Amino acid sequence: MKRSKVMKKILFQIAFLFFVFQSTKAQEVLRLEDAVQIALKNNYDIRLASTDLKIDEANVGVANAGMLPKVDATFTKNNSIQNSKQTQSNGVERELDNAKNNTTSYGVNLGWTVFDGLKMFARYDQLRSLQKQGETELKLTVMTKVSSVMSSYYDLVQQQHLLKALDTTIVISKQRLKTADNRFIIGKASKLEVLNAQVDLNADISNLLKQKEVFQNAKISFNELLARETDTDFTVVEMGKIDENLQLTELRELVKSQNPELQLALINKKVAESNLKQVKANRYPVVRLNAGYNFNESQSSLGFTSQSTARGLNYGVSASINVFNGFLQHRNEKIAKLQVENSTTLIEQQTKTIDTQLAMAYQTYKTNLELMKLEKENEAIAKRNLEITLDKFKIGTIPTIEFRNAQENYITAIARHTTAKFQAKISEVVLQEITGSIKF
Repeated sequence: MKRSKVMKKILFQIAFLFFVFQSTKAQEVLRLEDAVQIALKNNYDIRLASTDLKIDEANVGVANAGMLPKVDATFTKNNSIQNSKQTQSNGVERELDNAKNNTTSYGVNLGWTVFDGLKMFARYDQLRSLQKQGETELKLTVMTKVSSVMSSYYDLVQQQHLLKALDTTIVISKQRLKTADNRFIIGKASKLEVLNAQVDLNADISNLLKQKEVFQNAKISFNELLARETDTDFTVVEMGKIDENLQLTELRELVKSQNPELQLALINKKVAESNLKQVKANRYPVVRLNAGYNFNESQSSLGFTSQSTARGLNYGVSASINVFNGFLQHRNEKIAKLQVENSTTLIEQQTKTIDTQLAMAYQTYKTNLELMKLEKENEAIAKRNLEITLDKFKIGTIPTIEFRNAQENYITAIARHTTAKFQAKISEVVLQEITGSIKF
């Protein structure tokens, strides 16, 4: 009998450890750094932008710019069967049915544009600018997604913190219900007080269930953002310390050198300038070198020559220049210049827009820092008020409604403090995104 109890105890411990292991295994602790890395690896927009960059990188080359010669190997063979009739100069006529004629030619030919008004060099510079454009677009995509991951992660931290606060208020409500019940038993409270305590406890449990739903839905959306299974369960850790020392002057300097949108505007101007150079190059002559080695053979059943063969090297140079094309050259240059002017205007517009966004975001950041400090003080005050109220409630010196108000004020203070910290952290992330200084 004793041995049976020992075995049951051992089996219970094993089952308990297995349950704990499975629970731990099923619910991972997801840190922000890990979430960012998962997003960088899985997110569809980042993967598409990475592929586009690889295409831009592959396009950069002297061959694609037209700087290298072109070599072609050719082979041609033609056969014909014809009824032929010839009248020679001396009046003699020759006629042959089903006359066969065969020609064969093959060889290697080289063509090389050695001068085109420096158009090929402008094209090469444009290809390199397009590669930088792809790199900047990838950086912008990554920063946008990382910013979304950070914001969503901190929102999960906020929701998780609210869950803990609601758990705390349920504990307090249960203590209140127990106290009211004890007072009712000894005749110091009415049944109404017990019922009110039970109703408030049920209301707190209802709020907890609703908050759990919000938290679970937020986790599902976060898993979608990470491009992984939406039912993956995890917990998050508390948000890191908020940087309270950001300065607007330093942030403006970072914007000039790191903001991806501003960098894209500058690169687009370089692309437009390279395009203008290519258009202007059409005014200059195009010089090409050509060379080749060819073999030709022909056979004819009727004629002065029944068979001929030729082989050898050919080479030469050609030049061409556009003299008149219906004023299209003037039109194309005008359009290319206007595109450069537009790109300059867009840089000015983008600079002003980003500076406005930065100034507004910085003002929001400073306000949220002040609110965070204020709400922290309010939470401490509300907590102290609840402790005092709870002590008075236990000895029956205050009414139930006053205790409930103190309890609700405490939960509200926790929620407001949590929201203030979340908004302050989000303001910091927004500033990092504008200045292009998000670390990933």
